[in-house]
Amino acid sequence: MAMGTRGKRRRQEELFYAAEMAAAPGHPFYKRLNETLDAAGFDGFCEERCRRFYHDRLGRPSLAPGVYFRLQLIGFFEGVDSERGIAWRVADSLSLRRFLGYGLDEATPDHVTISRTRRLLDAETHQAVFRWVLERLAGAGLLKGKTIGVDATTLEANAAMRSIVRRATGESYREHLKKLAAPDGEASDPAALRRKDRKRTKKRVSNKEWVNPHDREAEIAKMKDGRTRLAYKAEQAVDLDTGAIVASTAHAGATGDTTSIQQTLPAAGEAVAEQIATAPQVNEAGIEEVVADKGYHSGATLAKLDEWSVRSYVSEPARGRRKWRGKRKQQAATYANRRRVRGKRGKELLRRRGEKLERPFAHQFETGAMRRLHVRGLDEVRKKLLLQAAACNLALLLRTKHGAGSPRGLAEAAQALCTAIWALLVAWSRLEELPEASDA
Repeated sequence: MAMGTRGKRRRQEELFYAAEMAAAPGHPFYKRLNETLDAAGFDGFCEERCRRFYHDRLGRPSLAPGVYFRLQLIGFFEGVDSERGIAWRVADSLSLRRFLGYGLDEATPDHVTISRTRRLLDAETHQAVFRWVLERLAGAGLLKGKTIGVDATTLEANAAMRSIVRRATGESYREHLKKLAAPDGEASDPAALRRKDRKRTKKRVSNKEWVNPHDREAEIAKMKDGRTRLAYKAEQAVDLDTGAIVASTAHAGATGDTTSIQQTLPAAGEAVAEQIATAPQVNEAGIEEVVADKGYHSGATLAKLDEWSVRSYVSEPARGRRKWRGKRKQQAATYANRRRVRGKRGKELLRRRGEKLERPFAHQFETGAMRRLHVRGLDEVRKKLLLQAAACNLALLLRTKHGAGSPRGLAEAAQALCTAIWALLVAWSRLEELPEASDA
């Protein structure tokens, strides 16, 4: 495909009566968002970064990179969970058409075009866009980089448990049950198979033995609500001084916290180091403190953080008395972490973690409607997570500049302003009535 650009698309000439139509104003929030992106040269950056994925002359005109990334941002701001839903929402909204630069006479991108563009652009390009947004935050003073909080959550994969098969033989779960019930002569009775499944002593299915053939990188995991589903794990590093998302990584659903942090924290360190030279408020020493919950607590992890010269504030679960023979470094790191957590600053950081670290998760996966994924494969999941985190960072930037970080937030702010003005007018009218009442 030949790469298209957002500002130079060929448009059909308007009909004679269309020129007389009044143009509806765009949404104030998306107008401010476009002004922020255009002022920083967002479209030029995206086109230059994505040029290598397109042919110079051959192929039909494609979706402009700046438009593609804006479409993904719309999914976060509008709370739409799928690319099909994004395409429908854009086609139906005049304000979103104006945000993307499409007129009434132009067809907006369909979900197939959006999906093909996502698969065309690699994860490193999505990572570059995320870093570009982080650079804007650093320029606005919204990145300190000294104290980082790390947390993770599970996301339901686009794959069903009923479709899992044995890794070794490829047989389905039902076929496996029939094999177990064959010695008892119950293989042909569906009710007997269900009873056999309920009465089995080992009811757990292992990721070592079972896999979904449609999404082989999704893993069986327990969700936040207690259900067992095929899932992915999203982990983020957040600046606890500002709430900016510094790094976002994707993992298979059953990956442990003590394993995934060894990928997320170095990624956060690289992101902070990139901004030290250009943003004076960023800590020159890089990341110095890490705050996490008890899922990240282990002697090996704490010792690794100590090797990286990072102070840990990790909540410690109740494990009872431990044996430290041959683990002197882990013992020293664990006891030092325990002293810090019980101190005044440790308690303050753990309280701040609940405010600054849990809120971005709620914005992205609950309000932003990404608790369930509609893409398959770890690489595609990573792309979605990076752009969702970039949108959350843009919301923080707009909230700081304009007082509202989403269309709904802007509407609520306007409503609150109108309510306050109305209350002042009512109070003023009552004050004017007081002298008349006293004279009577």
